[in-house]
Amino acid sequence: MPQQTSPAEVLARLTGPGGEFEIHEEEVRGTRMPVFRNRERSLGRVLADSVHYGDAEYIVTEDRRITFARHAAQAASLARALRERYGVGRGDRVALLAANSPEWVIAFWAAQSLGAVTVAFNSWWSPREVAYALGHSRPSVVFADARRAASLEGADVPVLSMEEDVPRLSADPDVELPQVEVDEDDPAAILYTSGTTGRPKGAVHSHRNMVAVIGYHRLNDALAAALGAPGPNRYLLALPLFHIASLHNLAVPRLATGSTVVMYQGAFDADRVLRLVERERVTHWGAVPTMAARLLEHGGLDRYDLSSLTAFALASAPSSAALKERLREALPVARRSLVDSYGLTESCTSAAVATADLLERFPGTLGYPTVTVSVEVRDPLGRVLPEGEEGEIHLRSPFNMLGYWEDPEATAAAIGPDGWLRTGDVGTVRGGMLYLTSRRSDLILRGGENVYPAEVEHALDEHPDVAECVVMGVPHADLGQEVAAVVVLREGSPATEEELRAFLTERLAYFKVPSRWKVTTERLPRNATGKVVRRAVTL
Repeated sequence: MPQQTSPAEVLARLTGPGGEFEIHEEEVRGTRMPVFRNRERSLGRVLADSVHYGDAEYIVTEDRRITFARHAAQAASLARALRERYGVGRGDRVALLAANSPEWVIAFWAAQSLGAVTVAFNSWWSPREVAYALGHSRPSVVFADARRAASLEGADVPVLSMEEDVPRLSADPDVELPQVEVDEDDPAAILYTSGTTGRPKGAVHSHRNMVAVIGYHRLNDALAAALGAPGPNRYLLALPLFHIASLHNLAVPRLATGSTVVMYQGAFDADRVLRLVERERVTHWGAVPTMAARLLEHGGLDRYDLSSLTAFALASAPSSAALKERLREALPVARRSLVDSYGLTESCTSAAVATADLLERFPGTLGYPTVTVSVEVRDPLGRVLPEGEEGEIHLRSPFNMLGYWEDPEATAAAIGPDGWLRTGDVGTVRGGMLYLTSRRSDLILRGGENVYPAEVEHALDEHPDVAECVVMGVPHADLGQEVAAVVVLREGSPATEEELRAFLTERLAYFKVPSRWKVTTERLPRNATGKVVRRAVTL
């Protein structure tokens, strides 16, 4: 290809009529929108096709290597056990409650081969949160690791261990993968996101959603290759698999592209991560800003051979221009290829992406909309605003979720009849690029994890000595934000900060429990309608 060919020209050729990634318009659940013409129709088909990669490495950890062929055989064996021993079939839910491991991925694909719906539980949940999700999703079987199995004691559902049951049930090498017909718009996965009304909501992602994400990543790979990027690619997976960053945008598409997933396991340790990158010659690394900040604090990055890295991306939470500049100074790959993006669980993948060049020229931008994504900024009445005016960000694309599991009211509030997703986030479009002002009103982003104040406030309200409370995010140098609570006690109450913290620890995941407290008897400031005026609350 001539060297002067621009990325835009290559993209136009790849996605134009007759191109490998041709985009045309189709009706998707009653709304016409751009989609990839040439695509698989189910994740089960993607798994079946992956056997062609044979002995190439799919998953690599610090002590294990699993090829595509072996992975497919293990998924087939486990799928047979799920079908024959536990009656799992199309539409049944299979829940996963565990830290990252190859077994997590194998269980996911085994469920997909049966047309089942994988339910990814947050592995940091408290027993109470796990119990809610079990009752809400009603899985036919749960996979859990030893550390989290205690949360399932007394649960009326079969529990299979990641450490023993998955290796045992996936050991038969002579089982053929099931062939189950599903509709593109059948549910494939449910990922929970913190609820604004105090309960987690299950975002339902269809086969169409996740296959579209695969197409997006395949297109990115083809574009990079056409522009001269070296290969093969090896991707670091260091974020939880119950997030779209690791599942939808890494483990799933890399099975389709034949690329290697280098899986980091355990609590984030900068030295261990860097040594894994060095040893496995990782080429692509996506991190939340908190991880990036800890890399910078670790220092001495020149002690590691990171020359294999060709791409470094920030995702899952907003990051400051200052952090990006510090990364460019300390990490060679960030100087030439730092990428930022905007997306949410409900959108399955990035809705907008800012390349290194855009970040340099337009600090603060989140870039142009992702291919097949339409973006509108609207006022409170739903009217589309012109460029430069601030309003709520709306998205429409084949990536958008089906809705929230068994919650028609929340679904109707989030997705209009015309297929537009209300993000709740506030931003502007300038020069065709997206800029974010704030995320979901009072949402707290703690180290890449979403914390909705309402959920924490509702839990605090259950304490008999709490008269009222407000929970908010405050700046934190490492995490971006930390959770803070102002609690007004009932008259004469002896409750202490330590007691309130212990009370929440029994009810919520650790990252939702406030780390900063103000316990008082002074009433919270409220407006004329009785709502707390958060900006007037002081710690």
